[in-house]
Amino acid sequence: MRKTIGILAHVDAGKTTFSERVLYLTQAIRHLGRVDHQDAFLDSHNLEKQRGITIFSGLASFQLDGDTYYWLDTPGHVDFSTEMERAISVMDYAVLIVSCAEGVQSHTETVWQLLKEYHVPVMIFLNKLDRTGADPDRVIQQMKNRLSVDIFDLRHFQTEGRFSDAEAEAIAERDEQLLDQLFDGGFDDTLWTNSLRQQMKARLCFPVMAGVALEGKGVSEFLRVMSLLTYTDHHHSSPLTARCYQVRHDPQGQRLCFLKLLSGTLQVKDELPVSTVDSAAQKINELRLYHGEKYRPCDTAYAGDIVAVPGLEGICPGDIIGTAERALFHTEPMMAADVLWDAKAIPAFRMMQALRILEDEEPTLTVTDTAGHIAVHVMGRIQLEVLRQLLQERFGFIVDFGPTHVLYRETIAAPAIGVGHYEPLRHYAECHLRLVPSAPGNGVTFRSLCHVDTLSLNWQRLIAGHVSEKQHKGVLTGAPLTDVEVQLLTGRAHLKHTEGGDFRQATYRAIRNALMYADSILLEPVAGFVLRAPSDLYGSLAGALSRLQADVDVPEYDEDSVILRGECPYAVFSPWQEDFLSLTHGRGSLRVWMSRYAPCRDQQSIVEQSGYNPLADDTPDSVFCSHGAGFTVPWNEVRSHMHMSHEDFL
Repeated sequence: MRKTIGILAHVDAGKTTFSERVLYLTQAIRHLGRVDHQDAFLDSHNLEKQRGITIFSGLASFQLDGDTYYWLDTPGHVDFSTEMERAISVMDYAVLIVSCAEGVQSHTETVWQLLKEYHVPVMIFLNKLDRTGADPDRVIQQMKNRLSVDIFDLRHFQTEGRFSDAEAEAIAERDEQLLDQLFDGGFDDTLWTNSLRQQMKARLCFPVMAGVALEGKGVSEFLRVMSLLTYTDHHHSSPLTARCYQVRHDPQGQRLCFLKLLSGTLQVKDELPVSTVDSAAQKINELRLYHGEKYRPCDTAYAGDIVAVPGLEGICPGDIIGTAERALFHTEPMMAADVLWDAKAIPAFRMMQALRILEDEEPTLTVTDTAGHIAVHVMGRIQLEVLRQLLQERFGFIVDFGPTHVLYRETIAAPAIGVGHYEPLRHYAECHLRLVPSAPGNGVTFRSLCHVDTLSLNWQRLIAGHVSEKQHKGVLTGAPLTDVEVQLLTGRAHLKHTEGGDFRQATYRAIRNALMYADSILLEPVAGFVLRAPSDLYGSLAGALSRLQADVDVPEYDEDSVILRGECPYAVFSPWQEDFLSLTHGRGSLRVWMSRYAPCRDQQSIVEQSGYNPLADDTPDSVFCSHGAGFTVPWNEVRSHMHMSHEDFL
């Protein structure tokens, strides 16, 4: 069997140390590395060594009991949650490391929620039993309260190799047949083990083991249990499907796509199936099996394998190869920062080239360039520092960043019709589109209301592709457009002069034209939060959240702690996070995530501050032809020049 096991934790819980011990015990590495010695096998990047944290997902492989394991080490810092989520998307099982001293921390809950979203079975290792204040029983109860009631203490089985009476009863409680057998006085170790395997796979229980990773205590026993309880069922004979979860560039600058094969096989010289609407089939010239920074070539990869394929273009993290599906990730930045650099020393196009390479590896950077004004989307301050160092280390660019600001989006309040015409000499395309508000979170979607007798299906499909191929900007601040359905009303092509790019121009112009007429709404990010603090601080916290105009649920109490859940506009909540730390004197925990976008509370002032000119960006004007030459018609005069009518749709 081939098994992909991911390891996750809150920062400093001992995740990398645990990975080192696992790789050493399985003879995947010869020497034990340490984070503080800057020689950990999977934290090989200079930035990871300097900072002592995992920044990039690392991959290793080993053999255990006849099975092949792919071991994915993920970042533990909240600023690199997007990298962690992409790795989660290809995991068969996850190992969650929790410190016995600190217990469940804010990012532990974030990790747990993501594992739930992706339906990944989880095993838990309580680390640092030797630390002062370590209390595994307390932490197990804490996990039951904060993570799941199905946390399952398996420490006796870990150390003794057999189930205790309490463990056997707990397994039988979730399996009616075993419960009947247990009442009849029968116990079969094999039946109980198989039931536990199935329960864990179905996320009906989450086994907990414990030890000290730095000393190796409990890790061998953990590996034995992991080998016994995990299984996969990959289909090698099915058609090829594979998920891209990571893009990197090797030292020679060659682009690498890391693929997890979900079904089928992949061989060198095979032609890769089309992954998205816009991509073409590509030939596989090389397959690499990575182990840390090193790799070995292979001729064939099978379902369950993780391979790197050099040279692939147009395939991004989230693409499901063999389908037209592209997965959407849950973690996204809520802030952006301007890139500051010496434009005399580094031309803007070179800075954009470097940032595009980094964006290829970290898609949520979403690099934007408006008239030489470059900005990036980020999760937090640490990510900005890492980005600064990456630009210097890989490209020799010295940059700084301006203050972070929240990311806005734009939508519309009511339907609006726009027209686009593109007819320079020997080109022709016209389309009429209607923008209609859609449900929050839907993004930009497409629907055709145009009959194929009016515009052939191949042109309609091309228009659909142009709607989805780029991120359209709103006209208030230039923020991304969202929650809009683009409806094709009618269109026209020319038998001789229409080319694919003509409809791209007509589509872009029609969308922009509609937005110029629309009643636009500025949306701001709303953060969801859960905070936990000593109950005697409830009054102070409630007052602070009230001043922030946060929407807070009824308080919950857990022993001597108060738990507050709610939502708050991120623009005011983000700076308050530091106030929370000082207010609670480090005794509280706070988990924050992107909840939704909502109409901005102060739209007018923000639009005025942005100074955005919608006519200086994507054009809403159209191009017509007269006497053998093209001429531009302003957006507010275009309708009178159109060759078709959309009046039937009004």
